[in-house]
Amino acid sequence: MPTRRSFLKIGAGGAVACVLGFDLKPAYAQSRDLKISRTTETRSTCPYCSVSCGIIIHTLGDKAKNVTPQVVHVEGDPDHPINRGTLCPKGSSLQQDIVNERRLLKPQVRRPGSDHWEDISWDTAIDEIAQRVKKTRDDTFLEKDAQGRTVNRCEGIAWNGGCTDTNEFNYLVSRACAAWGSATWKTRPVFDTDPRSPVWGPHSVAVR
Repeated sequence: MPTRRSFLKIGAGGAVACVLGFDLKPAYAQSRDLKISRTTETRSTCPYCSVSCGIIIHTLGDKAKNVTPQVVHVEGDPDHPINRGTLCPKGSSLQQDIVNERRLLKPQVRRPGSDHWEDISWDTAIDEIAQRVKKTRDDTFLEKDAQGRTVNRCEGIAWNGGCTDTNEFNYLVSRACAAWGSATWKTRPVFDTDPRSPVWGPHSVAVR
């Protein structure tokens, strides 16, 4: 425990320091620069669910020559009418998806009997998917059922949508399924939501 004498010494030392000009103002003035202070803002939409929260992507290097722009921060858009600047945990981690070293940048395929994935072009991927859809439709198309009734349906293709599907995408899916005769498809309707499904954020259905 400090004595009266040591307390007086400390007080005297503090007074001398103030007289000699010990000032904290320069230290306070040196504020740390924010990581978004020199970034370019780009407004976009979070892709995780159909709520479509607005986000702001901050990038560095957009205006520099021979420099690849780099995403340094992602945050909610305070001017967006849906989320008004807030994001759920998944939306807040978007930057990790963008800069993740495991992110796939092109389609991949694992051939029958192969033990590894190989990169293919988008044109090749689309062509191969189209060929397999047509072959499956031709092999499983049913014109009449067991009672002889005309059904004209494809029983080998089904579609199960997800919570990230937009209305426009679901319309495209419905037209595609109708074109190849598949009646087994859904866009994840609300009425069969499992009460045990985990919930993220305030939107209990759309962001499951």
